[in-house]
Amino acid sequence: MISVVGLGDNTVDRYVEQGMMYPGGNAVNVAVHARRLGQQSAYIGCVGNDRPGKLIYNALVEEGVDVSRIRQMEGENAYCDIRLLDGDRVFGDYSEGLCPHLVLNEGDLKFLSRFDLVHTSVYSFVDDTLMKIKQRAKFLSYDFSSEWDETLLADVLPKVDFALISQPVNDIREDIDLLQWAAAQGAKLVMVTSGDQGAAVYDGTNFYFQPIVRIEKVIDTLGAGDAFAACFLTQYIAQVPITDALKEAAKYAASTCTQFGAFGHGTRYII
Repeated sequence: MISVVGLGDNTVDRYVEQGMMYPGGNAVNVAVHARRLGQQSAYIGCVGNDRPGKLIYNALVEEGVDVSRIRQMEGENAYCDIRLLDGDRVFGDYSEGLCPHLVLNEGDLKFLSRFDLVHTSVYSFVDDTLMKIKQRAKFLSYDFSSEWDETLLADVLPKVDFALISQPVNDIREDIDLLQWAAAQGAKLVMVTSGDQGAAVYDGTNFYFQPIVRIEKVIDTLGAGDAFAACFLTQYIAQVPITDALKEAAKYAASTCTQFGAFGHGTRYII
């Protein structure tokens, strides 16, 4: 069994047309999907004591994710408004909520050191602490999403083991230069995802390309990339060959597109 801890960001995705809200956020999603894949997982972050914050906390408990180091705080939880266009997500208003309030203490760092994988993101507000995390983590992954430029990449890549970068392209093979450049900055393994073009991985020696797995009806693509990352990373750390890990990740990500929200647990809300 692989152990995974999601670190930092969380959000409640508010589906405007439905009047529904769902728990999510990159670090939360990876922790949940790792648990659903049969791994041990935990989440460290700050959630509000409002309904959205309690929704995230309770969903993590129901999913069997260790919540012992969550900070439940006074204030508004992070949220993002979502609209769907043919099953694809369109982002609207958002709030960072309490995510920037996370300050890791020695107990947190000691806790992180017990896990096979520590996963965080550009939305987690832990960049200033990455070197301390890297010194304790057995394997540190970082999701840049599409919120990156070369300055940020050059600063963060030497501090992480795995980098996940989102970039829309017409042909996934266009990402070869980016993959090589990113790996040269220090990351052991780099992945670029490009929506329906699939994913490309570079391990410093070989390139691997993985198309998406198409399903009959896409309900919602929100969180599919996080599901893909959770499956691929746990397989990779378990020493499954990269080609096989990518295939399994693509299948798993496709299966998550058959429900609303990153991993379900929806409830009504009023703006």
